[in-house]
Amino acid sequence: GSSGSNNENKSSSTSSSVPTIVSKVDPPPLLPIQRCGMDGKSTIKIPRIGYSLYKTSPDQASRCTTLALLAGIRHFDVATQYNSNAQVCTTLKKYLDIGLEGLDVKEEKPEMLEYLKSSSDAGDQHAIETFAASGSIASSTSLLAPTPRGSIGRRGRREGLFISHKVSNAEQSVNSIDVRRAVKAQIATLGTSYLDLVSIHSPLTDTKRRLASYRALLDLRDAGFVRSVGVCNYGVSYLKEIEKAGLDLPSVVQLELSPFNTHADVVTYCSKNGIAVSCAAWSKLSGESGPQDQWAVVSEMAKKKSMTKAQILVRWSLQKGYICVPRSGCGSKLERIAIGENSYGGVNVSGGGCALTKEDMDILDGLDIGLKAGKLGRRDGWEDGDVTGDDWDPTDLSA
Repeated sequence: GSSGSNNENKSSSTSSSVPTIVSKVDPPPLLPIQRCGMDGKSTIKIPRIGYSLYKTSPDQASRCTTLALLAGIRHFDVATQYNSNAQVCTTLKKYLDIGLEGLDVKEEKPEMLEYLKSSSDAGDQHAIETFAASGSIASSTSLLAPTPRGSIGRRGRREGLFISHKVSNAEQSVNSIDVRRAVKAQIATLGTSYLDLVSIHSPLTDTKRRLASYRALLDLRDAGFVRSVGVCNYGVSYLKEIEKAGLDLPSVVQLELSPFNTHADVVTYCSKNGIAVSCAAWSKLSGESGPQDQWAVVSEMAKKKSMTKAQILVRWSLQKGYICVPRSGCGSKLERIAIGENSYGGVNVSGGGCALTKEDMDILDGLDIGLKAGKLGRRDGWEDGDVTGDDWDPTDLSA
């Protein structure tokens, strides 16, 4: 993960009275998450901005991962359902073995490589500034120091990556051995020796399978195969199911979260209980089924600030105190550029013009229409057959 074992602090696995989710205009690149490591007693750090492989076709996944690494992204959001872990591994192996110099860039034009490097440099520079501002210079040198080249640097490069994987509904099982086997198979496919976060992709099975699968993930955490456990698309009732079972609460909850559906009840529960919140990739908001009027407001703001609409959403989630994992393909030049634009450096270019003002944030917070997943037509943890209509949402089905 993005902090070596020397950065792991003891932390209580009970709920905290201090809210976990803190809004800040200029948050540092790493967010501490709780209940990690053996027995859930440690804190590790997750890069606040990652890159999601949702909807990226397997034949583009290796190249997309290459471009993201070049843009300075070190947090990758993968899943069994995305069917691309083997292709992601192709790139990660080259990076882990040799470093950025080992990546295959023969398809890329020099100006694209230059642009991605400038995004990466902007992220590093901004990270140093935020660490300095918070008075933690010592940690900044260890977090941002270049890793040694060649095989000697493999461990350092692996510790600098954060790999977040999601277990599919088909892999959920009352038989914990099957769940553990499925996760270990994905660790082997990715070639990363362990995973930093493993989450249940959705609650759309049943109580027995959800809890048995979740227990199996905690077992993997306690055995050192994964460093933290999470859930995706869980509403409050599903989170309380874990609590009632007397199990450690998740380190992270990932939701389809945007100004158009802020899931205030889930966010409040998470903040009270020491759970970090992550925004899943947004890929359908701009479509015909998206929130047309509200999208126009985002569009107007983006124009005014010379940013893209996606960058506005990334900044919104960053300043809210959330993690976010935007996505982009790499088939066109615009898509390749978007990988850099939506990175930590891309939304922190020098000059600070990207920061959203309080007025901007208030405008965005006023766009909440409770937009349901069923209306958007996403398939991130579920299939066509699960969706019953426009009002369908995975977070609030009766368990």
